[in-house]
Amino acid sequence: MAGNDWINSYLEAILDVDPGIDEAKSSLLLRERGRFSPTRYFVEEVITGFDETDLHRSWIRAAAMRSTQERNTRLENMCWRIWNLARKKKQLEGEEVQRKAKRNVERERGRREATADMSEDLSEGEKGDVHGGISVHGDSVRGRMPRISSVDVMENWANQQKGKKLYIVLISLHGLIRGENMELGRDSDTGGQVKYVVELARALGMMPGVYRVDLLTRQVSSPDVDWSYAEPTEMLNPRNSENSMQELGESSGAYIIRIPFGPKDKYIEKELLWPYLPEFVDGALNHIMQMSKVLGEHIGSGNAVWPVAIHGHYADAGDSAALLSGALNVPMIFTGHSLGRDKLEQLLKQGRQSREEINTTYKIMRRIEAEELTLDASEIIITSTKQEIEEQWRLYDGFDPVLERKLRARTKRGVSCHGRFMPRMIVIPPGMEFHHIIPHDGDMDGEDEKNDDSPASHDLPIWSEIMRFFSNPRKPMILALARPDPKKNITTLVKAFGECRLLRELANLTLVMGNRDDIDEMSNTNASYLLSIIKLIDKYDLYGQVAYPKHHKQSDVPEIYRLAAKTKGVFINPAFIEPFGLTLIEAAAYGLPIVATKNGGPVDIHRVLDNGLLVDPHDQQSVADALLKLVSDKQLWARCRQNGLKNIHSFSWPEHCKTYLARIACCRPRQPRWQRIEGGCQSSEPESPSDSLRDIQDLSLNLKLSLDGDKNESGNLDASLNIDDNAADGKIKLGSNVLTLAKGAIGGIQKESTEKVDNNIGNSKFPTLMRRKYIFLIAVDGDATVDFLETIKIVVEMARKENSAGLIGYILSTAMTISEVHSLLASGGLSALDFDAFICNSGSEVYYPSSSTDGVIGLPFVLDLDYHSHIEYRWGGECLRKTLVRWVASVNDKKGQHEQTVVEDESRSTVHCYAFKVNEQSSVNLLPSPSLVLYLYVRWGINLSNVVVFVGESGDTDYEGLLGGLHKSVILKGVGSSSGKLHANRSYLLEDVIPFNGPNVVQSEGYKVNNIKASLVKLGVFKG
Repeated sequence: MAGNDWINSYLEAILDVDPGIDEAKSSLLLRERGRFSPTRYFVEEVITGFDETDLHRSWIRAAAMRSTQERNTRLENMCWRIWNLARKKKQLEGEEVQRKAKRNVERERGRREATADMSEDLSEGEKGDVHGGISVHGDSVRGRMPRISSVDVMENWANQQKGKKLYIVLISLHGLIRGENMELGRDSDTGGQVKYVVELARALGMMPGVYRVDLLTRQVSSPDVDWSYAEPTEMLNPRNSENSMQELGESSGAYIIRIPFGPKDKYIEKELLWPYLPEFVDGALNHIMQMSKVLGEHIGSGNAVWPVAIHGHYADAGDSAALLSGALNVPMIFTGHSLGRDKLEQLLKQGRQSREEINTTYKIMRRIEAEELTLDASEIIITSTKQEIEEQWRLYDGFDPVLERKLRARTKRGVSCHGRFMPRMIVIPPGMEFHHIIPHDGDMDGEDEKNDDSPASHDLPIWSEIMRFFSNPRKPMILALARPDPKKNITTLVKAFGECRLLRELANLTLVMGNRDDIDEMSNTNASYLLSIIKLIDKYDLYGQVAYPKHHKQSDVPEIYRLAAKTKGVFINPAFIEPFGLTLIEAAAYGLPIVATKNGGPVDIHRVLDNGLLVDPHDQQSVADALLKLVSDKQLWARCRQNGLKNIHSFSWPEHCKTYLARIACCRPRQPRWQRIEGGCQSSEPESPSDSLRDIQDLSLNLKLSLDGDKNESGNLDASLNIDDNAADGKIKLGSNVLTLAKGAIGGIQKESTEKVDNNIGNSKFPTLMRRKYIFLIAVDGDATVDFLETIKIVVEMARKENSAGLIGYILSTAMTISEVHSLLASGGLSALDFDAFICNSGSEVYYPSSSTDGVIGLPFVLDLDYHSHIEYRWGGECLRKTLVRWVASVNDKKGQHEQTVVEDESRSTVHCYAFKVNEQSSVNLLPSPSLVLYLYVRWGINLSNVVVFVGESGDTDYEGLLGGLHKSVILKGVGSSSGKLHANRSYLLEDVIPFNGPNVVQSEGYKVNNIKASLVKLGVFKG
């Protein structure tokens, strides 16, 4: 070929000439963004259309016809050139096959190494902390988390779980939730949490040992949303059922259960759902009770199968989960997703709204109270990051990280915690589905995707929808995927892009901000923010450089990530604070380096993946610099891409669920006492979450509390705190002492056995609650005893006229003791047998009337000991009483020796109610947080919709808990009006928790017979 260089130029001249080939017949493989390349067409047609035999034959013929004619020489050399191209193509194909085979071998070797390095199984100890520990310890990414590709380990773990058949309940109330085609970004309520809970439910349903998972949410029948949100039940089909480790059975799997509550024909935002939560709780309780019975028939040998845990997501669901957990006596788990106190601080820092305006807009104080309640009720709180624990949860009154570790250590060592309890905080990063992710060639090596010109890629509608915005679509794409919400901080991103000339020259910007038809139809907040973004685009004249498509489907999201990765782009999450950042994991799975906020979950994600840069979301310049660095530095881009792909399997749903189930196994079952099966409620795990001390690294941690004093009952306090060898014996001894004290403190019944009480409850009178059509619950503690008695007599006498067939039963609820109730009834000419039950001491005790006087202190009542066991969970008992006595003493010391502000009222105190007098005018009762109506439903199966609760205009501090729900409420005007001062310090409006305009709440004109009857007619109880 020497001396024939002109041949190359000749061929190039031929190939460079556009002969006008019909574009319709051109190879689709050779289209580049709509432009035809004749060079690639010619070469591809020749080297793929002819084999080497044809080329060799042409060369032989040309060689045999050697002459001085120029065309034969040219033909010979052209044959050599083309033959060389064909051979080179085959050589490259062979090298590609070898490279892929080598990469597969390396991947398999890595899988085996990860399996060999994996320590003992998570369920065998505290290995569940491995996810949480990543954010704090270790510099190496490799080995810190097991890969989900460790198939052998997962199969071994699955075999250990096969004997279990767990029932798990998840709750997520706001937003639009469905299993397929989720409308993520439609509004501020339908975001990442919706996707998280659906995928968690689906993943748990596929895990071995899990029989059924119910995701409870709101049923929405509004014409403004799709009909699918009105379906009562939706089964979540497994994504990859062929790989499922779950053995299916009748009623098994994962389901979305939609409970109707709130306005039936409206889809309302989460801030307006608060008054309707009691209605959801009643409906959810009904579903869980029915499902427990169904599962009992299938897998429980006829005995009800209770949920192993109830898991609330976000504050509204946490509030509901706390009530359900208390009613069913099953463990509660909570995930905050976003916390109210942290949001309040962020909004106040922005300075756009006052505290009052924030509370009006977001109902933030009601949300914070719900979160405080979840801290009291939860056994485990699952967080995505350490930052959430250390910077967000510590803002709450019910949690302190240092104190929590102290309490856990003291409990383990058998030392009194003085009635203090705190939930265990567990870090478990969310998972992700990987089965649908197909890595491009070169993903692991960071190579150019030179051959990725398939027609399927260029013909994707979402690609075309995005590319139409750009004047130069070949530039790297900066991708942001978030709803138009101020806290997502998209405006700072647009400003950073618009004010950096070099960044605009090197890259395009794509903003995928949910779906919209008309901006005017969006919510005010979202519409206003979107308009501000569009105005910034116009201000910086970014037309042709910024894409903001109106519509995309959930199935388009992977293709959007692929498009950004193909252009060697960057994914950015500039939110002011991100609870976790699931989109960052998704982006990494598709080979996209990331730029993310340094506030929240992205810090932990970046520590594991090491695939990008963290920035201050308030610093516009740092955002621009980070994007420019990744876009311009190809070696950095390739390294970040490779790191993300290498470590992404640390975040998988099977690993998440494995840790999750290991934690649930540590929760000790607390089924209702009357429903327990002998030997059936013992935990397979020897320790509860509060027992573990493995995360307490600081051995010098001072375990003393301010209430300890110099010595405790056992002698030297320091010795008690430091002795660990006899911890188990100490814990058993402490529990035995408390139990003995509790049994001996019940006045008048210490000689009665539990069996005798249970038998009495089962006799004649008490099951009548189950046979009543209506239950009238009278809870009208008035300003004076005379008013209280008068109201009781009016309600009873009015109802007697309509109760000829004995269809109405009566329950009296009061702050009085049972002896005071007996005296009150006698003074008014009423008998204990006129009532079906008595709720005394502000709800700490339940009694049933008896025809004999062998009950409490010779009175015709029988105490419900089952109710005592029902409210025992986390009740501080005698330790709490001693703490309160010390607190009372400290308050009185501050007031002076001659003035006692608070005095313990021993005559009115019981085992589960500690009474105190305040200024000799008011009384304070401290007791467990019960839900009496729900208890009666669970215990006796009464129909909640046929319960009528009579209350005054105001009442004790549990007043609001008596209103709302499926039961009916009558508010008696003129009764208990002076009690309103007890609620003067409420941080939210009563309308935020009680649906006064709902169909089940009626306010009477007074408390006379005619007024009450008119209210009952309005509720449909009586006929007019």
